[in-house]
Amino acid sequence: MTNDFLNTPIEYLKGVGPKRAELLTAELGISTFAHLLVYFPFRYVDRSEFHPVGKVNTDMPLVQVKGKLIALQQAGTGRGKRMVGYLQDETGIIELVWFQGLKWIQQKLKINKEYVAFGKPSEFNGKINMAHPEIEDVKSFQENAVKGIQPVYNVTEKLRKNFINPKVLAKITHHLVESARGKVPETLPSYVVEETGLINLEEAFINIHHPSSHDKLKHASRRLKFDELFHIQLRNVKLKKRRSVEYDGYLFPEIGRFFNEFYKQYLPFELTGAQKRVIKEIRSDLNAGKQMNRLLQGDVGSGKTMVALMTALIALDNGYQSAFMAPTEILAIQHYNTIRKFLKDMPVGIRLLTGSTKNSERKEMEEGLENGDIHILIGTHALLEERVQFKNLGFVVIDEQHRFGVAQRARMWKKNLLPPHILVMTATPIPRSLAMTLYGDMDYSVIDELPPGRKPVKTIHFTERNRMKLFGFMRQQIRMGQQVYVVYPLIEESRSLDLNNLMEGYESIVREFPLPDYQVSIVHGKMNPSDKDYEMQRFVDGKTQIMVSTTVIEVGVDVPNASVMVIENAERFGLSQLHQLRGRVGRGAEQSYCILVTKEKHSSEASRRIKTMVQTTDGFRIAKADLEIRGPGEMDGTRQSGIADLKIADLSTDGELIALARKIAEKILHEDPSLAKPQNQVLWPILNTQSSKKINWSDII
Repeated sequence: MTNDFLNTPIEYLKGVGPKRAELLTAELGISTFAHLLVYFPFRYVDRSEFHPVGKVNTDMPLVQVKGKLIALQQAGTGRGKRMVGYLQDETGIIELVWFQGLKWIQQKLKINKEYVAFGKPSEFNGKINMAHPEIEDVKSFQENAVKGIQPVYNVTEKLRKNFINPKVLAKITHHLVESARGKVPETLPSYVVEETGLINLEEAFINIHHPSSHDKLKHASRRLKFDELFHIQLRNVKLKKRRSVEYDGYLFPEIGRFFNEFYKQYLPFELTGAQKRVIKEIRSDLNAGKQMNRLLQGDVGSGKTMVALMTALIALDNGYQSAFMAPTEILAIQHYNTIRKFLKDMPVGIRLLTGSTKNSERKEMEEGLENGDIHILIGTHALLEERVQFKNLGFVVIDEQHRFGVAQRARMWKKNLLPPHILVMTATPIPRSLAMTLYGDMDYSVIDELPPGRKPVKTIHFTERNRMKLFGFMRQQIRMGQQVYVVYPLIEESRSLDLNNLMEGYESIVREFPLPDYQVSIVHGKMNPSDKDYEMQRFVDGKTQIMVSTTVIEVGVDVPNASVMVIENAERFGLSQLHQLRGRVGRGAEQSYCILVTKEKHSSEASRRIKTMVQTTDGFRIAKADLEIRGPGEMDGTRQSGIADLKIADLSTDGELIALARKIAEKILHEDPSLAKPQNQVLWPILNTQSSKKINWSDII
């Protein structure tokens, strides 16, 4: 019965009908009662109290006042013509101003009558006023107006044109909430509701749409946020437990010749404490007899690749091959060159496989993989091809996992009898609350310190008026033997965005840095691969001093001699991308600089990003700020199916609830792994729906 009610087509709700139902489905994706129930207000208007007129100020968002209209007069002429009313209570007088509908206002309002006015306070000529307030006489307000805390819903322009504004949607939702009483099934076991101090689900829905008090609204929000987060965590924990039970893993008990020889003779630097801790965590996984599935998170330059390489050497000591999979050819080549350099004096077979690999090389490589001569294979999506088979693949590194689909990654599991151990690496720092949600089915390691002696990159903000100063600084650095990146957001001029495009920038730099004293490379995504590689290699070899590029160099180019990163139109980049670009410098012994060039005027959000970049080089602080500014659905490199669809929870502020949800999910599945106990049966519909596309009542979570 309850399932049927919540799956009822929206057209059958009072106040909707077929035409409105069609619009709500097309514009907001609302096609059932359940969909409308989880279309939450984006803010609330408090009509539950009156503010004294004398205490109203412009810092207040929206206020409600009550008083006597002591005067009403027309002022101004032409376009400045307006109607001004003066509303007085015992604390003062506030001006009410209308620029439209003056005749109607003059006819409607009566002097010496009491009114309720509601609107946004502003200031003009030193006096507080309220432009175009909602106004109603006190008697009518008391009899007819819906008082209290009012929900405000987002609607599209098309809905407004068809007379479905926020107030209409609130009225329709009110009809649904009233008719849903007694028909909303509980989605949590009663003992969880009691243990967490949550209110029941029906009460939560009533008070999220039509709260009777601020306290009720707070409790409703907490319950609905917990539900969203709990069911994500329940699924993640169940997947993790199932993997630990179902998937045996290769045992790597030996720490032998390859690992020890590299550690004692060829390790180019002392490992940081964080690297040692992570290697210890990985070793524990490799000796557990279950498949490792671990996320390794670390900032740019923190040494994730070294941890992955040393794990591959442990695999080799135990007779197993390893594979490193990167999302782009540039990044795969960087890994290949880095690992080959580290292992150049050791008898380890290392090969690179990408889409550009010639057929003759591929055939030779495939033979080497199957007979075991190749110990470490590094490449792109080409590794997933069916023809690429290993003798005994035991360890797989996936760099920047978000760029690979789940089905793609799963194909690596089929390269051997048992699924290989998996280490996922990401250079995009993710706040722990977000990581617990995005990667909740994985174990989690963090490298949270940089190698000793590395100088933090100095970040400086220049506006365009400082361009000559910028060019002077670039010349100074080049005279000192350093190299410079200049990054643009676009390749060609865009009429819709007022940006300095790459080609214009390249031409201006060539004018300012003429031959033969300066050599300039140019790289962008529309170049063919051979030309791009040629230009990049010239820069890597030090034959060019300046590389003008788009964000194609965000990952992949490692030039220790490059000490300056200039980012043009920095206000157009997200924090994560700015941080990744900054990570291209600071890899050598010299002091490095990141210069953010913006227009004179930019948005307050852009200012927050620029300020954050100037203040800190800590990737985790930057990621936290990015999450707060942009929200989880927009974070570069972390968009995951389902996470951006959170309807009410906020991953940037609800860390405490995420941790609580995780803790309870783990406790339930520890005590009742198959959810067989009667009190846990309520959880099965949720898990079943998460694994299917079927829309039913459980979508309310």
